[in-house]
Amino acid sequence: MKIVCAETVLLGKQAFSNAGKTVILPDREITRDDLLDADALIVRSKTKINRKLLRDTPVQFVGTATAGTDHIDAAWLESQGIYWSSSPGCNANSVSEYLIAALLVLGNRHGFDLKGKTIGIIGCGNVGSRVVKKCEALGMTVLRNDPPLAAISTDPDFQPLENLLAESDIVTLHVPLVKDGPWPTARMADYRFFEQLKPGTVFINAARGSICDYDALLDAKAAGAVSRMIIDVWSPEPAFRTDVLKMADLASPHIAGHSYEGKLNGTVACYNELCNFFEISKRWDIAASLPDPEVPALEIDCAHRDDEEILHEIIQQIYDIETDDTLIRSTAVPDEIDRARNFDALRKTYRVRREFGNTKVGVRNASDSLRRKIKAMGFVPFEE
Repeated sequence: MKIVCAETVLLGKQAFSNAGKTVILPDREITRDDLLDADALIVRSKTKINRKLLRDTPVQFVGTATAGTDHIDAAWLESQGIYWSSSPGCNANSVSEYLIAALLVLGNRHGFDLKGKTIGIIGCGNVGSRVVKKCEALGMTVLRNDPPLAAISTDPDFQPLENLLAESDIVTLHVPLVKDGPWPTARMADYRFFEQLKPGTVFINAARGSICDYDALLDAKAAGAVSRMIIDVWSPEPAFRTDVLKMADLASPHIAGHSYEGKLNGTVACYNELCNFFEISKRWDIAASLPDPEVPALEIDCAHRDDEEILHEIIQQIYDIETDDTLIRSTAVPDEIDRARNFDALRKTYRVRREFGNTKVGVRNASDSLRRKIKAMGFVPFEE
């Protein structure tokens, strides 16, 4: 069996060589000719999966090591009898950690506490539900909006969008890109959306670039409806808009979900699905593929210090999100082709970022409240 695998699939060679002959190719350079003798294709979001790529090839299986599927023409694959799979939830924890890191940076920069703030979370699936729990643990008031979930839930706490927008100090998007159906999300953050915001709102998009009208966002920023912007996803990508970058307080090159675990989970999901589909024994030793965490343990003296200051210090040592901001700004060159190439290079060469659960945290002179917050963020406590 021959498997073609995009080069940004973490540990793709190690994983899929256990199942068959594996050829690694640059994501955006995979062509139909590369697939004329292939049985399976493994990708991430940069490779468009459609008729043009797969027409008259022997490919039987397509796996994407991503939670999102808007790069896949699922209807065409299904019409051709080609089995496909995605990796829902693979990077959900990574995105939730990104969001908390970003909010703590803003609070530290601008002198405000997250505790007592109201955050509106739009989309409460794999990612949003984790954001809810972390924000509640920080003492924030959480408003939730998710019409598809509300339609099948008995939970009375889902909010109409207009209520959430009017009452939230912070609004964050965690919806998939849906172009049709009863609840489309494409360009949902439009002029009307921003007109309904509470003045001075912090706006965050770490979901999909195409769910936001960035012209409308910039107008909202100029008018004061939006005070701060945290932007991880762009429209277009990879040739991102430099005018949006200039207005963002924190920016990054679509890497919110790029923790090591987030990417590895996607590879594992594809590997398991491929083995199941082709009825192959699973032989990949996944545990042996994990690197040691850069910061396995931390000890902090918390005497006479604010909880959020301490959390910011802890998280910054594990994941310095401001590094991502610096990197994307350094690549914002005028030429679109070069800018797109730089954006892709940042994602391709992204550093190893381990999730919080790989670090044990010891705190001295800490309140029980702080200890609960540290644990809720995902860190492993150890005895003083």
